[in-house]
This record gives sequence, C-alpha cells and structure tokens, in this order.
Amino acid sequence: MMIHTPNEAEALRAEIAALAARMIAEDGADYASAKKKAAKQLLGNQRIKGDVLPDNAQIEQEVREYNALFFGDTQPQRLQQLRLLALEIMEQLEQFQPYLVGAVLNGTAGQHSDIYLHLYTDNAKEVAIFLLNKDVQFEVSESYNARNESVETLSFLYKNEGVHLILHEQDGLRSGQTRSNERANLSTLRQLIATSAE
Repeated sequence: MMIHTPNEAEALRAEIAALAARMIAEDGADYASAKKKAAKQLLGNQRIKGDVLPDNAQIEQEVREYNALFFGDTQPQRLQQLRLLALEIMEQLEQFQPYLVGAVLNGTAGQHSDIYLHLYTDNAKEVAIFLLNKDVQFEVSESYNARNESVETLSFLYKNEGVHLILHEQDGLRSGQTRSNERANLSTLRQLIATSAE
C-alpha cells in the first residue's frame, strides 16, 4: 500500500489509532505494542514511516471513544474502583510522595488496566523495606526513562489488581520530570474521585 497524499497518511493514522485502541481496551495491550501490532496488521511487513504512526494522544482519544461506545455501562465504575484503590495505596505510601499516572489518572482505564504510581525517594531500598514490613510480595524490574536513565519498578498485586511503583530520586520531583497535568498527588486524586462520584 503506497501512501501518496497527506490525506491518505492521515486516514491510515486514524485507522491504526482505532485498531490500537481496540487492542488496549479489549486485551490490555500497552500503547507501544498496540501501535506496532495495529500497523503490522494493516500494512504487513512493509517499512512504516514515522509520520504514519499516530501519537499516544490520538490513541488515547480513540480509547476514550471505544470505551464510551462498547463499555459505557461498566467502564466508569471500573475506573472509579481503580482510583479508590490507588487512593488507598497512595495514603499508605504518603511518605514517598506518590503520584498517580497513566490510564487510571487520564480516565481510559478498563478491565485490564493496572495502577501506576511514581514515588520519590533518595533511597529506593526504603520503599522495598516498607513493602516487606507490610508483607507485600513484589517483583523488581528495571526500565529506562525519557533521558535513558535506569528506573526501578516494584510490582505487586493489591486486592487482585496490578500495582507498579516507579521509583524516582527526590530531584525528579523538583525538576518536574513529568508534566503536572500527567500526574496527580493525593489531594488532586481525592478531588477527581469526588467529581466523578457526583
């Protein structure tokens, strides 16, 4: 399939975004792998130019629309349930300045969504010790942030829901590694829950 015009590229981008959104909402795929799978499904093995791939904001909008269309009767309750659980966890981890991020914050969380929290501490071992003292069994993994720095993540189940604590140094909080509209502290999350309940 050759793309000749900007309109064709735009149409293909929308098609990839819609297909990726379905994979995210139905199967719990992450944005990056859903985008790749959707592009491969539509274009086969041909090389994909970057401008054909939708950005995460476009996919997120498609996820919202998909949820409203196919899960409108269950998704709002599921989202509220995950936000309440996130609040419980954040209250317990308050000393580590927790921030909610991801689908549970932006409102696109569905049946397969996990809770993602950013914690800020100069000693990651303190978080691990805190969890061990609470008898929480967790797994440790490592990923890389936008600046290609190693970031430790502690993952565990809380009331049968997946929780991922992404550990940052205190400086990360002060330097604002994440834009403030993409994360919520305890008071912001409480407001969000109260607004959703109205």
